[in-house]
Amino acid sequence: MMKNYRETDPEFMERFEHFAFDEALNEPGQGLEPITRHMAILAMLLGCQGIDAFREELPCALDAGVTPVMVKEIVYQAVDYLGIGRVLPFLKATNEILTQRGVSLPLAGQATTTMENRQEKGAQTQADIFGPHMLEAWKSGHINRWLAANCFGDYYTRTGLTLAQREMITFCFLAAQGGCEPQLIGHAKGNMNLGNGKAFLIRVVSQCLPYIGYPRSLNAITCVNKAAEE
Repeated sequence: MMKNYRETDPEFMERFEHFAFDEALNEPGQGLEPITRHMAILAMLLGCQGIDAFREELPCALDAGVTPVMVKEIVYQAVDYLGIGRVLPFLKATNEILTQRGVSLPLAGQATTTMENRQEKGAQTQADIFGPHMLEAWKSGHINRWLAANCFGDYYTRTGLTLAQREMITFCFLAAQGGCEPQLIGHAKGNMNLGNGKAFLIRVVSQCLPYIGYPRSLNAITCVNKAAEE
């Protein structure tokens, strides 16, 4: 537990907790409502592979009003952007913490597509986010077909999170893992198309900076600025 580090690393914890839970949290004009803030932190921790910090954060997120369904949807959607190899430990941690808190698993299903219509529905969801030109994007190759059917058809179409919330957590996955700047710019634009504007995305990055560090945060803000200019 983080509180144990107050005993072994008191000077470090004094400065870290002041920055993360006072300075950054209360910076004028950079705040987020609690549920959004905790969702963003969870997604960023998935992106940067911060499993220990994720275990610390998840109970706080649940206490703040993030529902078990919302948490599961964040973890599930991360598979498309991080791969199951990196997400599986987070799914295990989520199940353990939910079970400890008395949540019965599995949760109610959230799927809205079938194996027959997932590609069509996924392509429509892509178009809803990025524009009508995406309706035919799946035809340009098998990876793009998978992207429409699997990423958007299997996950983005699920209930439990709004489309704008899904685009926000995707932005977080990409920002936190680094090395995905072209995709990050694209999803920053997607966020803006759904009403998650430039100022909002900068607030997301600001609130998550203590968890992912300065280099990836600054890179993310550069991508947000580029998306806003295009």
